Amino acid sequence: MFEHVALVGATGNVGRIMLQLLEERKFPAKKFKLLSSARNAGKKVQFFGKEHIVEELTFESFKGIDLVIASTPDEVARDFLPAAVEAGCKVIDESGYFRMKPDVALVIPEINPQDALNAKGIIASPNCSTTQLVMALKPLHDAAKVKRVFVATYQATSGVGLSGSEQLIEGSRAKLAGEDYNYTAFKHPIAFNCIPQIGGPKEDDGYTSEELKMVYETRKILGDQSILVNPTAVRVPVTNCHSEVITVETARPVSPTEARELFSKFPGMKVVDDLASGVYPMPLTCDGSDLVYVGRIRKDLSHPNGLSFWCVSDNLRKGAATNAVQIAELLAKHRK
Repeated sequence: MFEHVALVGATGNVGRIMLQLLEERKFPAKKFKLLSSARNAGKKVQFFGKEHIVEELTFESFKGIDLVIASTPDEVARDFLPAAVEAGCKVIDESGYFRMKPDVALVIPEINPQDALNAKGIIASPNCSTTQLVMALKPLHDAAKVKRVFVATYQATSGVGLSGSEQLIEGSRAKLAGEDYNYTAFKHPIAFNCIPQIGGPKEDDGYTSEELKMVYETRKILGDQSILVNPTAVRVPVTNCHSEVITVETARPVSPTEARELFSKFPGMKVVDDLASGVYPMPLTCDGSDLVYVGRIRKDLSHPNGLSFWCVSDNLRKGAATNAVQIAELLAKHRK
C-alpha cells in the first residue's frame, strides 16, 4: 500500500477518469492529493466520499508523497516530474516526454510488468494508439513472432482533449446549418471529414510524430527492435474510442481460428467477430470499457504468413487512464 498518492492533472480529460477508476477499484492508499495548473486550482472534487480541493502544482507539491500519477502536457512532465523522483516518489507518467528515454520503463502491465517493478525512476505509459496495437500484437508475437506490421488508425477527437470532442459536436451542428465554424483543435474541419495527419511532420520521411510513436514504442514494449512497423494515423469524426486496421506478418502462418484463440486467452482482450451477423467491435459499443476488442479476423490475401484484423479500444481508458491505474495497482501489490 502507498501512504500518500498525488494525482497530477486531476481536472483533465484523463485525470477525471483516473479519479473514477481509483475510487471504483478501491485503490489502496491512505491519503490523496489532487494537483493541477493554476487555472484549475481551487476546484472542489468529490473523491472517495470526501471533498478534495485541487491544489496548484509546484515543485514543492511532492513532499511526503509516495506515488505520483501524472497526466499532463509533455512540457509540464518535463519540468515537474524529475522533482518528484528527487523527492523519492514512484512516478507514473502519461505524457510522451519520457517514453523513449533509455532509462525509463515503458509499460503495459499485461505485457511487461517486470519493467515497472524494476524501474528506478519514472515509469511511462504508452501512447493510446500504441497501447491497443501492442496488446493485439503480444499474443501473436509470443506464438509466432511478429516480423512486420501495417497499421492504419481511425482516431477519435477525444484524443486531443475536451476541446476536440466539443468542436466535433459544434462543428457538425454548424455544418448542418450551413454556417462557418472556427476550429482551434484541428488544422482542418473534422465534422464530416477525415484528417490524415496527427502530430507534426518528423524529419523528411513523410511520417508524423504520432506515427513514429507507434513504431518506436511498439519495439520498446515488446523488447524487439527487429519488428518493422508501417503506420498511418488518421483523425476521424468519432468522439471517443480509437480504431485500427492491423495487418501482421509472422514467422509462421497463424490461422484466423488460432488467432481468435490467442486473443481470447490474452488478459484484457475480447474477440467480437461474426461478420455474417454484422457483429464486430465499434466505437459506440466499446466506449467506456477497459478492454481491447478485435474482430474481422481474416487471412491476408497477399501473403501466406499474413493476418488482418480490426481493433477498437477506449483511448481515454485502456489507452490512458486505465493503463496508468493498472501500473499503480501493480506497484502497490508488490510494495514492501
